[in-house]
Amino acid sequence: MRRTMLTVPAAGLLAAAALAACGDGDSASSDGEIDVVAAFYPLAFAAEQVGGDHVNVSNLTPAGQEPHDLELAPSDIAAIEEADYIVYLEGFMPEFDEAVSEYASDKALEVGSAVELLDYSEDTENLEDHDHGEESHSEDEHGEESHSHDEHAEESHSEGEHAEEEDHDHEHATEGTDPHVWLDPIRYSAIGEAVADGLAGIDEANAEAYTTGAEDFTAALTELDAEFTEGLANRASDDIVTSHAAFGYLADRYGLHQIAISGVSPDQEPDSARMAEIAEFVESHDVTTIFFETLVSPDIAETLAAETGAATAVLDPLEGLTDDQEGADYFTVMRDNLAALQTALGAA
Repeated sequence: MRRTMLTVPAAGLLAAAALAACGDGDSASSDGEIDVVAAFYPLAFAAEQVGGDHVNVSNLTPAGQEPHDLELAPSDIAAIEEADYIVYLEGFMPEFDEAVSEYASDKALEVGSAVELLDYSEDTENLEDHDHGEESHSEDEHGEESHSHDEHAEESHSEGEHAEEEDHDHEHATEGTDPHVWLDPIRYSAIGEAVADGLAGIDEANAEAYTTGAEDFTAALTELDAEFTEGLANRASDDIVTSHAAFGYLADRYGLHQIAISGVSPDQEPDSARMAEIAEFVESHDVTTIFFETLVSPDIAETLAAETGAATAVLDPLEGLTDDQEGADYFTVMRDNLAALQTALGAA
């Protein structure tokens, strides 16, 4: 009698486990969509473009929030744990990285593994070493290896060590990988393709739709790339002064020279020596515009502009959208960026 009573619950548990396993295999929510959690806006947008009606995408960075500093709420952790698929960029949002490692490492796409990333160090912004566009990409090299950036990064690293030994008061110097890869449309398209592959792997029934979504996304990004190439072809200058070093990929793709007031994180405050150095560069190179961003304070950019007589304008790194950008998306903001660059660089 006792043996029978124990056997029945065990059978029930096995049946429940089998049903749960079937549900995991489908990797779909009750409405038939794949639940995708993305760390921040460009990754959410790529997932939406590729997945279409077959995915339900949640962006864990709220509108108007600077993603570098995001602190995850318990509900965010739960969303990561319960999602069918995760899209993130390692190193950009440390708390998100930790949550993925603990709860979702077996169902996550780390997009840095799908694309060539650029190295960054504060000494990459050495103002005396710029050749004003002589090393710009030619059109027939579009999409190839980033021109001599690996060698330049190695040189920058050694220079950074030397500067550290001599203590040049660069308290906020940083070295590592530049995360802002989505600002290069060609690299961004590779992320879309990786998302499509990942979605197809957990939802084979809609694999063809994901492939088509990635192809359409790539086509739109290729068109955008051509607009930037043509729109900046006849510029009078290569120099863009930005509030933080978010535009390395954009500069690399189109042969521009980024001079960043702060490092790859907007939290890094420039010291007075850095501000004076950039002000001198702005005046001596006839830089017309100091660019600031939508998600961080424009105070430093405005101070530099007032000191040098330059204008200010928005160059959006697209780390996220604000509530004021209703109806905007990656493509509209990037085209706004192009218009701002054309004006600043004399290509309008």
